[in-house]
Amino acid sequence: MSLKKDDVGDVTELLAKTKVAQVNLISFKGESLKLNSAEDAAKICEAIKNCKDMQALCLEGNTIGVEAAKAIAEALSKRPEFERALWSDMFTGRVRAEIPPAMEALSDAVISAGTRLVELDLSDNAFGPDGVKACVKLLTSPACYSLKILRFNNNGLGVGGGKLLSGALLDNHKSSTAAGTPLKLEVFISGRNRLENPGSKCLAEAFKTIGTLVEVQMPQNGIQHEGITALAESFRSNPNLKIINLNDNIFTEKGATSMAKVLPTLNNVEVINFGDCLVKSAGAVALAEACCTSLPNLKELILSFDEIKKDAALTVAKSVQNKADFKKLDLNGTIIFALFSSNMSYYDKTHGLHP
Repeated sequence: MSLKKDDVGDVTELLAKTKVAQVNLISFKGESLKLNSAEDAAKICEAIKNCKDMQALCLEGNTIGVEAAKAIAEALSKRPEFERALWSDMFTGRVRAEIPPAMEALSDAVISAGTRLVELDLSDNAFGPDGVKACVKLLTSPACYSLKILRFNNNGLGVGGGKLLSGALLDNHKSSTAAGTPLKLEVFISGRNRLENPGSKCLAEAFKTIGTLVEVQMPQNGIQHEGITALAESFRSNPNLKIINLNDNIFTEKGATSMAKVLPTLNNVEVINFGDCLVKSAGAVALAEACCTSLPNLKELILSFDEIKKDAALTVAKSVQNKADFKKLDLNGTIIFALFSSNMSYYDKTHGLHP
Protein backbone atom coordinates (compact mmCIF):
# COMPACT_ATOMS: atom_id res chain seq x y z
CA MET A 1 0.00 0.00 0.00
CA SER A 2 1.45 3.38 -1.01
CA LEU A 3 1.36 6.45 1.18
CA LYS A 4 -0.55 9.52 0.12
CA LYS A 5 1.27 12.82 -0.08
CA ASP A 6 -0.40 14.06 3.11
CA ASP A 7 0.62 10.86 4.92
CA VAL A 8 4.24 11.32 3.85
CA GLY A 9 4.15 14.87 5.15
CA ASP A 10 2.78 13.71 8.49
CA VAL A 11 5.51 11.07 8.84
CA THR A 12 8.23 13.57 7.92
CA GLU A 13 6.93 16.01 10.51
CA LEU A 14 6.85 13.26 13.13
CA LEU A 15 10.43 12.24 12.39
CA ALA A 16 11.58 15.85 12.58
CA LYS A 17 10.13 16.11 16.07
CA THR A 18 11.73 12.86 17.21
CA LYS A 19 15.09 13.14 18.95
CA VAL A 20 17.26 10.21 19.96
CA ALA A 21 19.04 10.98 23.21
CA GLN A 22 22.79 10.52 22.85
CA VAL A 23 25.28 10.95 25.65
CA ASN A 24 28.80 11.82 24.56
CA LEU A 25 30.84 9.84 27.05
CA ILE A 26 34.56 9.97 27.72
CA SER A 27 35.39 6.80 29.59
CA PHE A 28 38.55 5.50 31.22
CA LYS A 29 36.62 2.82 33.06
CA GLY A 30 38.71 -0.04 34.39
CA GLU A 31 42.02 1.14 32.96
CA SER A 32 43.72 0.94 36.39
CA LEU A 33 45.53 4.22 35.81
CA LYS A 34 47.57 5.49 38.75
CA LEU A 35 47.47 9.24 38.42
CA ASN A 36 49.61 11.16 40.87
CA SER A 37 50.84 14.22 38.96
CA ALA A 38 49.41 16.57 36.36
CA GLU A 39 51.60 14.82 33.80
CA ASP A 40 50.04 11.48 34.71
CA ALA A 41 46.61 12.95 34.00
CA ALA A 42 47.57 14.42 30.61
CA LYS A 43 45.78 11.68 28.66
CA ILE A 44 42.49 12.39 30.43
CA CYS A 45 42.89 16.15 30.17
CA GLU A 46 43.54 15.96 26.43
CA ALA A 47 40.50 13.78 25.91
CA ILE A 48 38.34 16.30 27.78
CA LYS A 49 39.77 19.25 25.84
CA ASN A 50 39.45 17.57 22.45
CA CYS A 51 35.91 16.27 22.84
CA LYS A 52 33.53 18.44 20.85
CA ASP A 53 30.58 18.00 23.20
CA MET A 54 31.24 16.08 26.44
CA GLN A 55 28.21 15.18 28.53
CA ALA A 56 29.73 12.42 30.67
CA LEU A 57 33.11 11.53 32.16
CA CYS A 58 33.72 8.07 33.64
CA LEU A 59 36.81 7.66 35.83
CA GLU A 60 35.76 4.40 37.49
CA GLY A 61 38.47 1.89 38.27
CA ASN A 62 41.41 4.28 38.40
CA THR A 63 43.20 6.02 41.26
CA ILE A 64 43.50 9.79 41.23
CA GLY A 65 45.74 11.87 43.48
CA VAL A 66 45.39 15.53 44.37
CA GLU A 67 47.63 17.00 41.66
CA ALA A 68 46.09 14.81 38.98
CA ALA A 69 42.62 15.83 40.15
CA LYS A 70 43.58 19.50 39.89
CA ALA A 71 44.74 19.00 36.31
CA ILE A 72 41.54 17.19 35.36
CA ALA A 73 39.57 19.93 37.11
CA GLU A 74 41.26 22.58 34.99
CA ALA A 75 40.08 20.81 31.84
CA LEU A 76 36.57 20.32 33.26
CA SER A 77 36.24 23.99 34.16
CA LYS A 78 35.80 24.78 30.47
CA ARG A 79 32.98 22.29 29.82
CA PRO A 80 29.62 23.87 30.71
CA GLU A 81 27.76 21.11 28.82
CA PHE A 82 29.02 18.46 31.27
CA GLU A 83 26.09 16.55 32.84
CA ARG A 84 27.19 13.18 34.24
CA ALA A 85 30.02 12.76 36.73
CA LEU A 86 30.61 8.99 36.81
CA TRP A 87 33.29 9.01 39.47
CA SER A 88 32.88 5.76 41.34
CA ASP A 89 35.91 3.80 42.57
CA MET A 90 38.50 6.41 41.64
CA PHE A 91 40.50 6.66 44.86
CA THR A 92 41.69 3.07 45.34
CA GLY A 93 44.83 2.96 47.48
CA ARG A 94 44.69 6.65 48.38
CA VAL A 95 45.07 7.74 51.98
CA ARG A 96 41.90 9.35 53.26
CA ALA A 97 43.56 12.77 53.55
CA GLU A 98 44.05 12.92 49.77
CA ILE A 99 40.41 12.48 48.89
CA PRO A 100 38.81 15.73 50.19
CA PRO A 101 41.19 18.10 48.34
CA ALA A 102 40.84 16.04 45.17
CA MET A 103 37.05 16.16 45.41
CA GLU A 104 37.09 19.87 46.20
CA ALA A 105 39.15 20.59 43.09
CA LEU A 106 36.79 18.63 40.85
CA SER A 107 33.73 20.18 42.52
CA ASP A 108 35.02 23.72 42.11
CA ALA A 109 35.65 23.05 38.42
CA VAL A 110 32.13 21.79 37.84
CA ILE A 111 30.67 24.80 39.64
CA SER A 112 32.86 27.38 37.87
CA ALA A 113 32.05 25.88 34.47
CA GLY A 114 28.37 26.63 35.03
CA THR A 115 27.38 23.02 34.49
CA ARG A 116 23.99 21.55 35.36
CA LEU A 117 24.60 17.99 36.51
CA VAL A 118 22.01 15.29 35.91
CA GLU A 119 23.94 12.41 37.49
CA LEU A 120 26.58 12.19 40.22
CA ASP A 121 28.04 8.78 41.04
CA LEU A 122 30.61 8.61 43.84
CA SER A 123 30.04 4.98 44.80
CA ASP A 124 32.81 2.68 46.04
CA ASN A 125 35.00 5.53 47.22
CA ALA A 126 35.81 4.86 50.88
CA PHE A 127 35.93 8.48 51.94
CA GLY A 128 33.60 8.48 54.96
CA PRO A 129 32.08 11.66 56.42
CA ASP A 130 35.11 13.76 55.44
CA GLY A 131 34.49 12.90 51.81
CA VAL A 132 30.88 14.01 52.10
CA LYS A 133 32.03 17.32 53.60
CA ALA A 134 34.16 17.85 50.51
CA CYS A 135 31.07 17.30 48.33
CA VAL A 136 28.71 19.62 50.20
CA LYS A 137 29.73 22.71 48.24
CA LEU A 138 28.96 20.94 44.97
CA LEU A 139 25.74 19.34 46.21
CA THR A 140 24.34 22.68 47.38
CA SER A 141 25.46 24.68 44.34
CA PRO A 142 23.40 25.54 41.24
CA ALA A 143 25.37 22.82 39.45
CA CYS A 144 23.25 20.26 41.32
CA TYR A 145 19.88 21.99 41.16
CA SER A 146 19.17 19.81 38.11
CA LEU A 147 20.35 16.53 39.69
CA LYS A 148 18.22 13.47 38.85
CA ILE A 149 20.48 10.58 39.92
CA LEU A 150 22.64 10.48 43.05
CA ARG A 151 24.73 7.43 43.92
CA PHE A 152 26.63 7.23 47.19
CA ASN A 153 26.96 3.46 47.46
CA ASN A 154 29.55 1.78 49.69
CA ASN A 155 31.27 4.95 50.88
CA GLY A 156 31.53 4.26 54.61
CA LEU A 157 29.37 7.29 55.33
CA GLY A 158 28.23 6.23 58.77
CA VAL A 159 25.64 8.20 60.71
CA GLY A 160 27.65 11.42 60.39
CA GLY A 161 27.97 11.16 56.63
CA GLY A 162 24.28 10.39 56.29
CA LYS A 163 23.39 13.51 58.25
CA LEU A 164 25.72 15.64 56.14
CA LEU A 165 24.27 14.25 52.93
CA SER A 166 20.72 14.86 54.12
CA GLY A 167 21.57 18.42 55.10
CA ALA A 168 23.10 19.07 51.69
CA LEU A 169 20.00 17.77 49.91
CA LEU A 170 17.70 19.89 52.07
CA ASP A 171 19.84 22.99 51.46
CA ASN A 172 19.84 22.24 47.74
CA HIS A 173 16.07 21.94 47.66
CA LYS A 174 15.62 25.19 49.56
CA SER A 175 18.02 27.14 47.34
CA SER A 176 16.85 25.60 44.08
CA THR A 177 13.22 26.28 44.98
CA ALA A 178 14.05 29.90 45.74
CA ALA A 179 15.73 30.09 42.33
CA GLY A 180 12.57 28.79 40.66
CA THR A 181 14.07 25.41 39.72
CA PRO A 182 13.34 23.06 42.65
CA LEU A 183 15.44 19.93 42.96
CA LYS A 184 13.64 16.97 41.36
CA LEU A 185 15.83 14.06 42.38
CA GLU A 186 14.55 10.74 41.02
CA VAL A 187 17.16 8.11 41.94
CA PHE A 188 18.88 7.83 45.32
CA ILE A 189 21.25 4.93 45.96
CA SER A 190 23.17 4.61 49.22
CA GLY A 191 23.79 1.02 50.25
CA ARG A 192 26.45 -0.46 52.54
CA ASN A 193 26.98 2.81 54.41
CA ARG A 194 26.14 2.03 58.06
CA LEU A 195 23.54 4.79 58.12
CA GLU A 196 21.62 3.12 60.95
CA ASN A 197 18.56 4.81 62.45
CA PRO A 198 19.90 8.37 62.88
CA GLY A 199 21.29 8.62 59.35
CA SER A 200 18.22 7.09 57.74
CA LYS A 201 15.87 9.34 59.73
CA CYS A 202 17.71 12.42 58.49
CA LEU A 203 17.60 11.19 54.91
CA ALA A 204 13.89 10.48 55.33
CA GLU A 205 13.37 14.17 56.07
CA ALA A 206 15.14 15.04 52.83
CA PHE A 207 13.06 12.51 50.87
CA LYS A 208 9.86 13.91 52.33
CA THR A 209 10.84 17.41 51.26
CA ILE A 210 12.00 16.46 47.76
CA GLY A 211 8.93 14.39 46.87
CA THR A 212 10.00 13.33 43.35
CA LEU A 213 11.82 10.05 43.99
CA VAL A 214 11.27 7.15 41.61
CA GLU A 215 13.93 4.78 42.94
CA VAL A 216 15.37 4.39 46.45
CA GLN A 217 17.99 1.76 47.21
CA MET A 218 19.46 1.64 50.73
CA PRO A 219 20.48 -1.98 51.41
CA GLN A 220 22.85 -3.11 54.17
CA ASN A 221 22.69 -0.05 56.42
CA GLY A 222 21.82 -1.49 59.82
CA ILE A 223 18.50 0.36 59.84
CA GLN A 224 16.11 -0.85 62.55
CA HIS A 225 12.35 -0.43 62.74
CA GLU A 226 12.48 3.23 63.87
CA GLY A 227 14.46 4.20 60.78
CA ILE A 228 12.33 1.99 58.55
CA THR A 229 9.20 3.71 59.86
CA ALA A 230 10.70 7.13 59.11
CA LEU A 231 11.59 6.04 55.58
CA ALA A 232 8.11 4.61 55.07
CA GLU A 233 6.52 7.92 56.03
CA SER A 234 8.84 9.75 53.64
CA PHE A 235 7.79 7.42 50.83
CA ARG A 236 4.22 8.59 51.33
CA SER A 237 5.37 11.98 49.99
CA ASN A 238 6.91 10.37 46.89
CA PRO A 239 3.96 8.96 44.91
CA ASN A 240 6.08 8.26 41.81
CA LEU A 241 8.18 5.60 43.52
CA LYS A 242 8.72 2.51 41.38
CA ILE A 243 11.67 0.74 43.03
CA ILE A 244 12.21 0.29 46.77
CA ASN A 245 15.24 -1.74 47.88
CA LEU A 246 15.89 -1.92 51.62
CA ASN A 247 17.47 -5.38 51.56
CA ASP A 248 19.46 -6.55 54.59
CA ASN A 249 18.19 -4.10 57.18
CA ILE A 250 16.28 -4.92 60.37
CA PHE A 251 12.56 -4.31 59.85
CA THR A 252 11.08 -6.74 62.38
CA GLU A 253 7.30 -6.87 62.51
CA LYS A 254 7.11 -3.21 63.57
CA GLY A 255 8.97 -1.89 60.56
CA ALA A 256 7.10 -4.18 58.17
CA THR A 257 3.77 -3.03 59.58
CA SER A 258 4.76 0.62 59.17
CA MET A 259 5.76 -0.02 55.58
CA ALA A 260 2.55 -1.95 54.91
CA LYS A 261 0.49 1.08 55.99
CA VAL A 262 2.22 3.28 53.41
CA LEU A 263 2.40 0.91 50.43
CA PRO A 264 -1.29 1.37 49.48
CA THR A 265 -0.52 5.02 48.71
CA LEU A 266 2.20 4.06 46.20
CA ASN A 267 0.33 2.87 43.12
CA ASN A 268 3.36 3.11 40.83
CA VAL A 269 5.62 0.70 42.72
CA GLU A 270 6.98 -2.10 40.53
CA VAL A 271 9.81 -3.62 42.58
CA ILE A 272 9.99 -4.23 46.34
CA ASN A 273 13.08 -5.80 47.89
CA PHE A 274 12.76 -6.40 51.61
CA GLY A 275 14.85 -9.56 51.61
CA ASP A 276 16.98 -10.46 54.66
CA CYS A 277 15.11 -7.88 56.74
CA LEU A 278 13.65 -10.08 59.49
CA VAL A 279 10.09 -9.08 58.66
CA LYS A 280 8.98 -12.37 60.27
CA SER A 281 5.63 -14.01 59.61
CA ALA A 282 3.45 -11.26 61.06
CA GLY A 283 5.28 -8.62 59.05
CA ALA A 284 4.98 -10.70 55.89
CA VAL A 285 1.23 -11.04 56.37
CA ALA A 286 0.89 -7.27 56.82
CA LEU A 287 2.85 -6.69 53.61
CA ALA A 288 0.76 -9.32 51.83
CA GLU A 289 -2.45 -7.56 52.81
CA ALA A 290 -1.08 -4.33 51.35
CA CYS A 291 -0.11 -6.14 48.13
CA CYS A 292 -3.49 -7.78 47.85
CA THR A 293 -5.49 -4.56 48.02
CA SER A 294 -3.12 -2.17 46.22
CA LEU A 295 0.12 -1.98 44.18
CA PRO A 296 -1.51 -2.72 40.80
CA ASN A 297 1.78 -2.38 38.90
CA LEU A 298 3.89 -4.65 41.10
CA LYS A 299 6.31 -6.86 39.14
CA GLU A 300 8.75 -8.15 41.76
CA LEU A 301 8.45 -8.90 45.47
CA ILE A 302 11.51 -10.13 47.35
CA LEU A 303 11.07 -11.40 50.91
CA SER A 304 13.88 -13.94 50.98
CA PHE A 305 15.57 -14.99 54.25
CA ASP A 306 12.96 -13.19 56.35
CA GLU A 307 12.11 -16.00 58.79
CA ILE A 308 8.66 -16.43 57.31
CA LYS A 309 6.73 -19.58 58.22
CA LYS A 310 4.72 -21.65 55.78
CA ASP A 311 1.26 -20.14 56.30
CA ALA A 312 2.58 -16.59 56.00
CA ALA A 313 4.59 -17.54 52.90
CA LEU A 314 1.46 -18.93 51.29
CA THR A 315 -0.43 -15.74 52.16
CA VAL A 316 2.27 -13.73 50.41
CA ALA A 317 2.07 -15.95 47.34
CA LYS A 318 -1.70 -15.58 47.15
CA SER A 319 -1.47 -11.79 47.47
CA VAL A 320 0.30 -11.38 44.13
CA GLN A 321 -1.32 -14.12 42.04
CA ASN A 322 -3.77 -11.84 40.23
CA LYS A 323 -1.42 -8.98 39.37
CA ALA A 324 -1.27 -8.61 35.60
CA ASP A 325 2.40 -7.71 35.25
CA PHE A 326 3.82 -9.72 38.14
CA LYS A 327 6.97 -11.68 37.24
CA LYS A 328 9.01 -12.58 40.32
CA LEU A 329 8.29 -13.70 43.87
CA ASP A 330 11.38 -14.54 45.92
CA LEU A 331 10.76 -16.40 49.18
CA ASN A 332 14.12 -18.16 49.16
CA GLY A 333 15.44 -19.00 52.60
CA THR A 334 12.00 -18.98 54.22
CA ILE A 335 10.23 -22.21 55.10
CA ILE A 336 9.47 -22.36 51.41
CA PHE A 337 9.67 -26.16 51.14
CA ALA A 338 6.13 -26.25 52.49
CA LEU A 339 4.88 -24.55 49.36
CA PHE A 340 6.15 -27.44 47.27
CA SER A 341 5.08 -30.34 49.46
CA SER A 342 2.39 -32.67 48.19
CA ASN A 343 -0.40 -31.30 50.33
CA MET A 344 0.28 -27.57 49.99
CA SER A 345 -0.25 -24.97 47.29
CA TYR A 346 2.50 -23.24 45.38
CA TYR A 347 2.86 -20.17 43.24
CA ASP A 348 4.34 -19.44 39.87
CA LYS A 349 3.48 -16.83 37.29
CA THR A 350 2.48 -19.27 34.58
CA HIS A 351 0.13 -21.52 36.53
CA GLY A 352 -0.86 -19.46 39.55
CA LEU A 353 -1.92 -21.21 42.74
CA HIS A 354 -2.67 -24.91 42.62
CA PRO A 355 -3.83 -27.40 45.27
